[in-house]
Amino acid sequence: MTSATHDSTYSWTRLCLTLMVALVANAGMWAIIVIMPAVQTEFGVSRADASLPYTLTMIGFAVGNFVVGRAVDKWGVTPVLVVCGLIISGGYGLAMLSGSILWLSLAQLVVGFGTSVGFGPLIADISHWFMKRRGIAVAIVASGNYLSGAIWPLVLARVLAEDGWRASYAVLAMATLVVVLPLAFALRRAVPDTAHQMAEAAALSNAQSSGLSSRALACLLGLAGVGCCVAMSMPQVHIVSYCVDLGYGPAVGAEMLSLMLLGGVASRLVSGLLADKLGGVRTLLLGSVLQAIALALYLPSDALISLYVVSLVFGLSQGGIVPSYALIVREYMPARDAGTWVGFVLMATIMGMALGGWMSGWVYDVTGSYQMAFWNGIAWNGLNIAIMVWLLGRSRPRAPAQPLSGTI
Repeated sequence: MTSATHDSTYSWTRLCLTLMVALVANAGMWAIIVIMPAVQTEFGVSRADASLPYTLTMIGFAVGNFVVGRAVDKWGVTPVLVVCGLIISGGYGLAMLSGSILWLSLAQLVVGFGTSVGFGPLIADISHWFMKRRGIAVAIVASGNYLSGAIWPLVLARVLAEDGWRASYAVLAMATLVVVLPLAFALRRAVPDTAHQMAEAAALSNAQSSGLSSRALACLLGLAGVGCCVAMSMPQVHIVSYCVDLGYGPAVGAEMLSLMLLGGVASRLVSGLLADKLGGVRTLLLGSVLQAIALALYLPSDALISLYVVSLVFGLSQGGIVPSYALIVREYMPARDAGTWVGFVLMATIMGMALGGWMSGWVYDVTGSYQMAFWNGIAWNGLNIAIMVWLLGRSRPRAPAQPLSGTI
């Protein structure tokens, strides 16, 4: 069952525009990682305290995915993108004026909230426009987050070295105003009612097969998301600081982060193709197992070449995990509430990133090294694997690419 709306020329055009928005809107959550060593030095704080701005960024990002996602369900994506673009730029401005770690942290809370529009809300929006290729479409939009993390750290590292971290934020503020606001108006077209009606029927069928309500499934996915993302945050948040500790410098750490995230882009695209065949649950379980293996590879690796290799392996292993949560939501939950439920589940995953970023810094302060922080991540990853195995054993949803699935 399909319609002229799904997988159309306009759908692919909209996908390209959405990806461009995501590339710029997501920059704020990666910029704070790049400037973390400079901030720690300037304000004279501990590693855990230097991680606080990142933690506040992710809290704002998490809450924003839910709140902004609901706003998109109610008002559409264009007005919400305009408002969030202004919020992001204002947050960068507040950060540039900061004179303490607390002020910077509060500014990053604002940045994180606005930045959320570039992730869950855009993923939910694009999922309405595809049926047969929904998995790859969602993966491409989700890859905008990682592509942003791969590109901007390299750009900002140069600005940081020459003009300081405040100049880096001035560049980001201008880029947001110039790119996000104009493109928002190119996404004005609304989803036809017939597309929503088809998705409602498919979601009801899959929900009945699982025996779980939307609320129960969302809570279960949220718990799983916390587990996988506490694990995921250890290398992503602390790789620059880890490289500084080993004497390789922040530029090398930024390169490893970019390599990691480029691997994540490839992983997300491959996972999207797999999800069109296997469904969201199986794809998520596969990614979670591979992430646990990649984390374990960090334990014996501290040489420069091995860290580059393991960082790439980590990116290739885990990139498809978070988009799979959005696919599971779309397979089981009402289409008209897509922004709300996708936002809720992704909020939980981002809370896991925030918790994990702070927790890894705290473990470092207590133990004096990152070894136990990696073990901590592996343990949390086990929780995610256990939940996905349980869910897979309980429910056997139909593959989304089958003709009678009715999903979009």
